[in-house]
Amino acid sequence: MTSPLVLGPMMRFVDETSASIWVETHSASQVTVRAGVNSWGARTFAVHGHHYALVEVMGLAPGTVTPYTLEVDGTTVWPDPESGLPASKIATLAPGRPLRLAFGSCRTSVPHDASGNRSHGVDSLRAYALQMASDDGTPWPDLVAFLGDQVYADSTSKQMQKFIRSRRSIKEPPGKELKDYEEYAHLYYLAWSDPANRWLLSTLPSTMIFDDHDIRDDWNASRTWKQEMAATPWWHERVVSGLASYWVYQHLGNLSPEERAQDALWQRVVRHTGDNELDIGAELDRIVERADANPETYRWSLCRDFGDTRLLVVDSRAARNLSPDRRALLDDVEMAWLDDSMRGGFRHLLIATSLPFLLPMGLHYVESWNEAIAEGAWGSLPAKAAEKLRQALDLEHWAAFQKSFQRLAVLATEVADGKRGDAPETVMFLSGDVHFSYVAEVQRSTGSRIIQAVCSPIRNPLPRLMRFVTAISSYGLAASSGALAARSAKVPDPPFRWSGIKGPWFDNNLACLEVAPEGMNLWWQKGVVEGGDQLHPRLQRVASLTIAPRKTTPRNIAPGTVEQHTPQGP
Repeated sequence: MTSPLVLGPMMRFVDETSASIWVETHSASQVTVRAGVNSWGARTFAVHGHHYALVEVMGLAPGTVTPYTLEVDGTTVWPDPESGLPASKIATLAPGRPLRLAFGSCRTSVPHDASGNRSHGVDSLRAYALQMASDDGTPWPDLVAFLGDQVYADSTSKQMQKFIRSRRSIKEPPGKELKDYEEYAHLYYLAWSDPANRWLLSTLPSTMIFDDHDIRDDWNASRTWKQEMAATPWWHERVVSGLASYWVYQHLGNLSPEERAQDALWQRVVRHTGDNELDIGAELDRIVERADANPETYRWSLCRDFGDTRLLVVDSRAARNLSPDRRALLDDVEMAWLDDSMRGGFRHLLIATSLPFLLPMGLHYVESWNEAIAEGAWGSLPAKAAEKLRQALDLEHWAAFQKSFQRLAVLATEVADGKRGDAPETVMFLSGDVHFSYVAEVQRSTGSRIIQAVCSPIRNPLPRLMRFVTAISSYGLAASSGALAARSAKVPDPPFRWSGIKGPWFDNNLACLEVAPEGMNLWWQKGVVEGGDQLHPRLQRVASLTIAPRKTTPRNIAPGTVEQHTPQGP
């Protein structure tokens, strides 16, 4: 018998007294969450023939862990008694408890058998799920932050292509890439339906932000790129479907109850009293179509405070201004929001942005040089060549938007110098995207430590040749030669210098951090198959370090200021 539940339950926003639980069902339904003697319910709403509910669980006690069940039209559909996995639980935040966070990006959805693990590596998220299900005493994070590319709309698996072929000719544009909302819905199903990952996401709260592959490679890299896409007959439906599905599957659950109360579309859902299920598909399409045309009409970024730690999750894709005279990674409205949110008075300030703010310096200079040439610093013919290079090599990170890079560098430095409230111990950027992991630090002798921590990919490793090319182009002589190239195009120098203190490494990884008395602990973990048991990989630590607070006496930054560990694993 087919379950009335398609996807979920997914534990999304959780604070000290509330939890938001998201589901997709097969048909219009009443969804009920039961925890202890209490229950909470919500009716489904419809989007393009699909049915969803977000149940707001309210009135919980802080710092408690409560098992829950899920019903659809009075029938218990979760947990699955045949899964062998533990009961799903609601774990509210405890006042004063230091933050523990998992993060990473770039996860492809292919089978977890020998073939899938050979082509895409072991899914580090799934290995993490299996360890947590074993209940070995490992503390649970308060949150997992998915920093982009949870789904790949432009590079599809055989399973996704089979679904596409069942609906349309794959020989017609956009071919093997996604075309519409129905295909996005199936792509999310493939991403979130594995039993172990599904169980993990039913208990572990999550926040999410998109990156380019959620829509298409190089999404909003430049005005030229956007004009080329707009000229295709399929792009408009693709970007509207991608953003509408993102709103449903990812963004809605990011919001707190208070933030959802300010969302006009969501208020239409909760206030609907008619007998029929409310269909918001057309209205949602209009909202995201307007947001794509004018990013200032909708904000995807968010801010959350966890006691003495502030987490900013920044949209570095949709909020871009691509006009030649105002080119910026964040438009004026988004930058004003970030300016207002970048404050001291916290022990740690975390800025989660899918694109690394601090690339290895060699890559930083190459991207800043390329932007200048592509925008006409050497004339029209070199600009065309630079644009082709930009798109071919994905040269469109913060470094390739110098106006935004320089502004954010000033904001981070002002926070670190105590000019925006008491200086925190660390100003830390959390990122993904680049398919290798590393930690870098700005060279400072006073104030807060400014750190870049990258975890990428969760499951989509670079080919070995690309690993070699990436390492060569990022480090060593690449930095000095890149700096000369950037200066030749009159690119301003960065306001500070930075260097690597850990990495790079190229494993599939899920990273974790925890606020501890000694500072900020970080570690990266991967899945390892033993004895040919592809479905039950063991979690192995790849790298770890502690970012200790700066001593009162000013001193120069050096790798020795970071307590580094080398546990089992490479």
